[in-house]
Amino acid sequence: MILFVDALTVIDFSYLCNKRGAIGESWIVDLTLHGQLNDESMVLDFALVKKQIKRIIDDTIDHKLAVAKGLDGKVTVADDRVDLDCQFGDGHHLAMNAPEQAVCLLEGEEVNEQSVISFLKSVIMPKMPSNVKDIGIELRAEQSESFYYHYSHGLKKHDGNCQRIIHGHRSQLGVFVDGMKHPRLQKEWATKWQDIYLGTEEDVIDASNLKYVTASTNDVCFAYEATQGYFELAMSKARCDILPCDTTVECIAEYLAKQIKDTMPDNTITVKAYEGVGKGAIAYA
Repeated sequence: MILFVDALTVIDFSYLCNKRGAIGESWIVDLTLHGQLNDESMVLDFALVKKQIKRIIDDTIDHKLAVAKGLDGKVTVADDRVDLDCQFGDGHHLAMNAPEQAVCLLEGEEVNEQSVISFLKSVIMPKMPSNVKDIGIELRAEQSESFYYHYSHGLKKHDGNCQRIIHGHRSQLGVFVDGMKHPRLQKEWATKWQDIYLGTEEDVIDASNLKYVTASTNDVCFAYEATQGYFELAMSKARCDILPCDTTVECIAEYLAKQIKDTMPDNTITVKAYEGVGKGAIAYA
């Protein structure tokens, strides 16, 4: 017997790639459970699937930075902290030091759909009842009706897991001028922010004030204390955009609307910014 739950949850996270750096991603999780009927004539109660399995996924990878153990770079975990340093792309640099809970370490040389599926199966199956013999997991991106971009960020004021300094989203972007969709501007900003790190100006510090991370010459450095601990990040300036505000989706939408309004002062600008799948903010200028 096979039990299925489509769109059980959405994984909003970032993963580290030796070619592209930190990539913000949002994957919808579809789940199947293969097994025998239990005493309740079920494979597993839907309430348990939605509660227990979703919690496992949320606790292990959601709102984290996924890093392959075989990453071409340094990754060490000690004293409940993780320290990483790597080069990516065309000579770009990324270094981070954060509480261990901000990172998910995966087996293998790279993070991809299959490595994430293998990891999730390895943490979910031991917690399943004996009648569940196997699980199937499919990860899929939202069908895009507009241009989209991958971004990473951290929200130090957030009391939950959004405070982790590198987590992210794959997000659609809608731009409207005088109520009409404007594909050129959508594409322009989606291209500008592809694989971007969106930092907050007040979190920028001088490299000399870093406690754990070693910055390269062309890096911009960030640090902050949040409820989960102290976070540091150094990343190539070319892969960052520093906003004069927090990087919540509300502030991102407002920032984009103002930036576009500056170039089109006589028009009414509407920005519909997504944070992952099916949620976001709308701003006007």
